[in-house]
Amino acid sequence: MYEEFVKELKLIERSEEELNVELIKSIIKTKIDLKNANKNYEFAEGELIDYYLYQIKANQSKLNYLLKKAKKNGIIIDMIKEIEIRKEKYLEDTNAV
Repeated sequence: MYEEFVKELKLIERSEEELNVELIKSIIKTKIDLKNANKNYEFAEGELIDYYLYQIKANQSKLNYLLKKAKKNGIIIDMIKEIEIRKEKYLEDTNAV
């Protein structure tokens, strides 16, 4: 009876390169989240000020952690900047079409 509901989950092994790409994506996303929290803080009123301050602090802590991890993995920060530039260029090109 219970056998039909039990599933085995396969753990997908990822290569070091895939993990590094994921780490870089997390860094870029966290930078964007931090930038958005800072912009929202500028226009926040009342209780939202505390909320955005918390978001800024949380995103900054996360970014610091991810950057330390990237450095430990040998990822050069210039690589992250290059990927961000490519992403911006890609978004500009797709918006122009």
